[in-house]
Amino acid sequence: MPDVDELIKGAQDAITAKRVYGEPVEAGGTTVIPAAAVRGGGGGGGDNENNGGGGFGLMARPVGAYVIGPEGDVRWKPAIDVQRMALGWQVVSGLAVLAVWSLLRRRR
Repeated sequence: MPDVDELIKGAQDAITAKRVYGEPVEAGGTTVIPAAAVRGGGGGGGDNENNGGGGFGLMARPVGAYVIGPEGDVRWKPAIDVQRMALGWQVVSGLAVLAVWSLLRRRR
């Protein structure tokens, strides 16, 4: 049976600020620090006969970057999630089609 303490330590190591903020990249006096949203979850269990198990999952997605200019000014540049935007427009378009269809049915 896996050691629960070992599983918890692995989870703590996985979800740290190092996972959220990437290594700074510098070019031409400008520094870029990438950032991500990190989520994780885990679970485990067992019985009285030492049968059981556990697991842990981790998900990360980019959310943007801090840009530090040569003068020391800091700006946040959000990442654009094209797939999420496309899904949003599909939902809006679908609702618009349903609304127009409903209006046309009422006029008959």
